Amino acid sequence: MSEHAPQHWVGDWSARRAALSPDRVGLVDATTGREFTYADLDRRANRCARLLAEYGVTRNDGDEDAGGRVAVVSRNRPEFVDLFFATGKTGGVLAPLSHRLAPPETAELLDDVGPSLVVVEAPFAEDVSQALAATELDCPVLSLPSEDESAEVNWRAYDEALPDDGTAYDGPALAPSDPHIFLHTGGSTGTPKETVLSHEGIVWNATNTITAWGLRDDDLTPLTFPMFHTGGWNVLTVPFFHMGGTLAIARSFDPGEVLSLIEERSASVLVAVPAVLRMMAEHDRWDDTNLSSLRFVKSGGGPCRESVLSSWWDRGVDLSQGYGLTECGPNNFAMPDDWSEDKADTVGVPAMHVDVRIVDDDGRALDRGEIGELELRSPHAATEYWHRPEETDATFGDDGWLATGDLAKIDADGYVSIEGRKKNMYVSGGENVFPPEVEDAVSNHPKVSDAVVVPIDDEQWGQVGRAVVVGDESLSLDELIDFLDGRLARFKRPRDLVFVDELPRSGPDKIDRSAVVEEFGS
Repeated sequence: MSEHAPQHWVGDWSARRAALSPDRVGLVDATTGREFTYADLDRRANRCARLLAEYGVTRNDGDEDAGGRVAVVSRNRPEFVDLFFATGKTGGVLAPLSHRLAPPETAELLDDVGPSLVVVEAPFAEDVSQALAATELDCPVLSLPSEDESAEVNWRAYDEALPDDGTAYDGPALAPSDPHIFLHTGGSTGTPKETVLSHEGIVWNATNTITAWGLRDDDLTPLTFPMFHTGGWNVLTVPFFHMGGTLAIARSFDPGEVLSLIEERSASVLVAVPAVLRMMAEHDRWDDTNLSSLRFVKSGGGPCRESVLSSWWDRGVDLSQGYGLTECGPNNFAMPDDWSEDKADTVGVPAMHVDVRIVDDDGRALDRGEIGELELRSPHAATEYWHRPEETDATFGDDGWLATGDLAKIDADGYVSIEGRKKNMYVSGGENVFPPEVEDAVSNHPKVSDAVVVPIDDEQWGQVGRAVVVGDESLSLDELIDFLDGRLARFKRPRDLVFVDELPRSGPDKIDRSAVVEEFGS
C-alpha cells in the first residue's frame, strides 16, 4: 500500500458527480430503455457498496492476496456500472472477466484474481460453474438476471442480496496509488495476465481524454466496447462520468441499433474498433441515418483502412485514429485542431500529459522519421501485471517509460504513426517489412474486404509476405501485384495469396493475428 496521506475523494466518483449534477442523466440502458440520473447511480452504488462490504470486497491493509476483489462475468449492463462505483467507495478491486473465454481460460483467471465474490450474468452461469469447479476457490457467487428466461441459475440473485440502504456510504480513506481495476490482456505464453490500474491512473486517463479530445458535459456516446476490456471503461465510460456526460449501453452490439441510437439520442461522440465502423458503414440504414450530431468519431484497436475512413468522411464525420493499450491510457494521442486528412494514417500527437519516444533495440532514442519501439510515459499508466514480476519488469521500466512492443515513428510535424507489433515485423531481402502498411494497401483493392499479411519462408529472399484475404476469390495474385505497383515497394508486395471466409477475431472484434500466423505463416 502507498504511504501517501489518505484522501477521501479517491474513488467516490458517483457521490462527487451526483453532488455536481444530480438530475443529469448519466446512463441509458438501451436494451430496456431505462435512464439513470447521477443521483440514481449514486444511490445504487451506495447499496452495492454495502453489499460488497458484506463479502469483504474492501481495501486490504494487510495481505494483498487476501480477498478485496470482485470478479464479474457479464455483458454491459447497469449493475456493472454500480460495481465500478461501489468498488471505488469500498476500496475493493473490480476484476471484469471476458464472457467469451472458455471455462479452462476463465478458471485460470479466477485462480489468478483470487476473488472474494463472483458476480455472473445468467447466460454464462454454466461456463462459470465449470470454471469454478476447476479451481480451488471457495467464494460466494451472485447472479445477474437475463432477458433470456430459459437460463437456469442456482446462485443467489444479486438484486435479492442488495441492501435497501442507498444513503451515503462511509468508506475507508484511500490513496491514489491503491488499485481499482484489474483488466486482463494477452500474455507471451498465451495465458492472459491481469493489468493493475490504480485510482490515480484512471483519473489521469480521464483527464487526458477530456483535455485532449474536448469532451463536454452535454456529450452522449453509445458504448461499443465490452466492459471486460479497457475500451469498455477507460476509452469513454470513465471520462464521461468524470465530465458528467451520458453513456448509452446495450447487452450486445448491433450496427443498425447503434445507428438508430445516434440519430434518436443525438449522440455526439463515438469510439469503436475498425470492424465496427465498417459494419456500420455497410449497414442498410447507413445512407438514411442522420449523423450530423456527431462531433467526432475515433477508431482504435488496430489500423483503420482508408476505405472505412473515407466512408465516414463522405458523410461529413470527423473520423480519426487513436492508439492505446491496457497498460497505458488507453487514450494517449489526439488530433490537433483543423488536422489535415494527409495525417489520417497517423494517431495524432501526444495528449496533454503523455510523453512519447521511439527507441532502438538498445533503448537509445531515435530521430524523427526513424522506426523503432514506441515507449510512453504518463501518470495514467498501469502499475504492474498482477503476480508477474518478470513481465512487469520488462514492460514497466524503473525509469517511468513503458515499453509498448509496438513499432512507430514520429514525422517532422510531431505526428506518430504505428507501424505494427515489433514481433510481427519481418525481413525480406534485407529490408524490414511492416505488415499493417501492406495490409492497408491490399485492402484498398475493390475486391478485398479485409486482409492480414504474414511472413512465409522463401529460399531467395529469406521471407516474403502471404496475403490472407477476405473478399472476391476471382482476384488473382498477378492482379493484386499489378494493383500494388506504384503503391508499395517491390519487396513489400505479397508473393502469395490465400482466401478465407472470415478472419479469426479476439477481444472486441480485433483480428487475432497470432491465429492467422499459426495457420498460414511459416
